[in-house]
Amino acid sequence: MGTLSNKIALVTGGSRGLGREMVLAFAKAGADVVIASRKIEACEEVAREVEMLGRRALPIAAHVGKWDDNDRLADAAYKQFGRVDILVNNAGMSPLAPSLAETSEALFDKVVDVNFKGPFRLSVLVGEKMVAGDGGVIINFSSTASFKPEPHTIPYGGAKAAINAMTVSLAKAFAPKVRVNCIAPGPFLTDVSTVWRENKAYEQSLGLKRFGQPNEIVGTALYLASDASSYVTGQVIRVDGGTW
Repeated sequence: MGTLSNKIALVTGGSRGLGREMVLAFAKAGADVVIASRKIEACEEVAREVEMLGRRALPIAAHVGKWDDNDRLADAAYKQFGRVDILVNNAGMSPLAPSLAETSEALFDKVVDVNFKGPFRLSVLVGEKMVAGDGGVIINFSSTASFKPEPHTIPYGGAKAAINAMTVSLAKAFAPKVRVNCIAPGPFLTDVSTVWRENKAYEQSLGLKRFGQPNEIVGTALYLASDASSYVTGQVIRVDGGTW
């Protein structure tokens, strides 16, 4: 399971956290990787790690919340490698407003742009090329917030619920040549977990009584990216330690 020999993978949000773990895991499994995030220096650092593993890497600065950046990202990936076999829409953001009434239009739009608009645009650009070529795999990233609506996460949870729906819609649109699935992570100890990582009550409410380590996303990502999941499409898989 998990062999990606000579595949081309594009990972957004690939310079840190879960994205970085997937980039390195894909490279170890034999893939060349396009690494996209807003900061080119961070992308270049991970690209050097990929190259040390003997694989090719293309670092690209792109803001997935901007329509044109997704077009430019897709164009650069195809210009460099000629194809994309695996697309991972991992980039996301979940800023909190002081209150529901104080949620600004700008913040609402930013959350929806990064978490839904960008993945939609990039999936369509890459997915249609996959259909016209030899097929491929798209892996979207949702969140357990899409299943457990809370008052303080309405824009974020709503955008991630839209990703769940988009996953099924695109699986239908691009079948049978492209499989489209989704990972819905729970609480992982990445660099954005500082707000809640010391919340022991939250930790003990999980089925496994602990938060996830970033490398624990790798098994599911490799499964969905590889032929091990060849009969799986249109699914949202929760990797959340038992968030009930």
